Amino acid sequence: MAVLFEAKFFLLFSFLFGYSFTLQIDSAERRGARFTPRFLRRLTGLFVLGAVHAVVLFPGDILTLYAVLGLVLLALRRIQPRTAVRIAVALLAVTAIGYALLALAVAQAGGGGTISPSTASAAARATEALRGGPASVIGAHLQALPDVAFLVVFFQAPSALAAFLLGLAAGRRRDLADIERHQRLLRRLQLTGFTVGLFGAVVYADASLNHPQSAYHFFGMGLDVLTAPLLAAVYAATVLRIAHGHYGRPVVTALASAGRMSLTNYLGQSLVCALLFTGFGAALVGRVAPIGVAAIALALFAAQSVASRWWLRHHAYGPLEWLLRAWTTLSLPRWRLQNETRSPRRGR
Repeated sequence: MAVLFEAKFFLLFSFLFGYSFTLQIDSAERRGARFTPRFLRRLTGLFVLGAVHAVVLFPGDILTLYAVLGLVLLALRRIQPRTAVRIAVALLAVTAIGYALLALAVAQAGGGGTISPSTASAAARATEALRGGPASVIGAHLQALPDVAFLVVFFQAPSALAAFLLGLAAGRRRDLADIERHQRLLRRLQLTGFTVGLFGAVVYADASLNHPQSAYHFFGMGLDVLTAPLLAAVYAATVLRIAHGHYGRPVVTALASAGRMSLTNYLGQSLVCALLFTGFGAALVGRVAPIGVAAIALALFAAQSVASRWWLRHHAYGPLEWLLRAWTTLSLPRWRLQNETRSPRRGR
């Protein structure tokens, strides 16, 4: 999980956040609508949803970070694509250098490499708190928030903002509008990204799991900042090539509905897992083997994919997508689809 997933997939969503930002600007300009007030309301809605999510369901929320970084994206919306790419690369490089300096400081201090008894004890107390009642669960989330915020600000935020800017640059150039024109680039991304990205991911996973809080650990985190975007690009390039290949239609059919309801599914996953693993429900935290946790994750996403496809046959938006859109536009979007024959083009 640490090699293939951790610190990779939020980069894909961050890239798409930046790309869709350009589509929203173009849509507002075509309709003659004021973009900035609508986008600010959207960010406010994301922040409120994220804050509730972090306190009640899961402290490792990403929506609040996106809401704050969205303000930066709004301020930089008129920069040129080349400038956006340069800023993104600089962000990643500076962050990696910061981790390298931290690794050097830890090496000189001669510390780290093991989990301290106090850390292990705190983790055990947090697990027991999560098995308690709703008040105990929320209390555990609130206690974890400062540590989570520190991790988000110094590890996720620079990488997420860099992905925002790369998405902004790609959106300005409409790179996803003509995939056939970029087939050669996608193949290069797969080759380079897989080799370099996988190497960095293996180092990161080994350092994080086997040498926590050591100089090697912080070096691995710095390396991951530079190589995780490459592995994320491999995933994106692979999906794009498959989607535009021989098996593209069934792949898109299987995944598109879940993607259109990403906000509902994201928060829905936290709700289901809270009911399974915390005192809100079965309180299984710490009692399920890793392979069981992976099976639950796969089963949950499969169920959400089916449910999303069913829902969008009858509704224009996912439930939370509808709510966020209503707040963003200060209007009531249509809730159910009309009984009409949808053309194959619209069905896609």
